[in-house]
Amino acid sequence: MKGSIMAIKRVQSNIVNLAFTITTEDGKAGVQLSQAIVNGVSAGVGMRTINGARKSAEIKLDASALVDLRDALNEVLQGEES
Repeated sequence: MKGSIMAIKRVQSNIVNLAFTITTEDGKAGVQLSQAIVNGVSAGVGMRTINGARKSAEIKLDASALVDLRDALNEVLQGEES
């Protein structure tokens, strides 16, 4: 066709999903922390609780919530070491 313009655009994304599951020794209770990384940039972090075979709905956490969580865990761990 005369005057027709066609274009093809190819997009490739590199997606990495990280998941950390922290459970009690028997594996029946704990938490799961997950992160999606797209093209080297975090696309979000989520956390859910695990109770037996049931998992809670995922809660999305922003960067400031993660910092607060880290600080709270450090404080709790310092109390455990005392």
